[in-house]
Amino acid sequence: MIRHGLDRGYEVVGVCREKSVPKLDEFKDRMTIIPGATDDRRVIAQGVAGCDGVLVVLVPWGMKNYASGTAQAVLDYAEPGARLIFSCGWHITRDGKDVYSKMFLTLVALFGWLARLLRFADLNDQVEACRRIFASKTKWTVVRGSNLEEGESQGLPVWSRHVGDPILRSNLTRRVDFALFMVEALKNEELIHEAPAIVGCRSESALAHAEAKR
Repeated sequence: MIRHGLDRGYEVVGVCREKSVPKLDEFKDRMTIIPGATDDRRVIAQGVAGCDGVLVVLVPWGMKNYASGTAQAVLDYAEPGARLIFSCGWHITRDGKDVYSKMFLTLVALFGWLARLLRFADLNDQVEACRRIFASKTKWTVVRGSNLEEGESQGLPVWSRHVGDPILRSNLTRRVDFALFMVEALKNEELIHEAPAIVGCRSESALAHAEAKR
């Protein structure tokens, strides 16, 4: 996301855990880095001050409401009228009309149980974070990502309002293109108050959908 933002000439401010700051060394002379946790309200207040847009990765680490704490801090401190772009997985549903396979539901339930058992993560906290976002009157978008893979960019992912739509069947997006969709959403007013589920534009299902439309 940093690289996409800088390539577009944006002034970039990033909040990063102190132990991970060295990972941003290649960008340190081109952006402002604020060390700290994203659920630290003072850190977030500093990070979003004066920003026209905020890109947020909702990570449900630990058992202390990290994701919902992050979301609430951004909702509370972002500039009025700022575009707020959040990211999460397909398991989040806005209107209950998503259709999931039994395998997907089983994997989510298994991972959620194991993560809570090990006190590693709490998927319910990510659900709570999105509930707060959906109820907000801010200019939000929640980008719901499929499985991710590494590799060169294939272009801007395609999206649908509901998991289960044929266009999403491939369930695969390049990581760099997930970031691309996040950054492009900043300028796309059609995505305000939407929770797009995305898939790679060169995935088998996306190509089949495009062919069917032709």
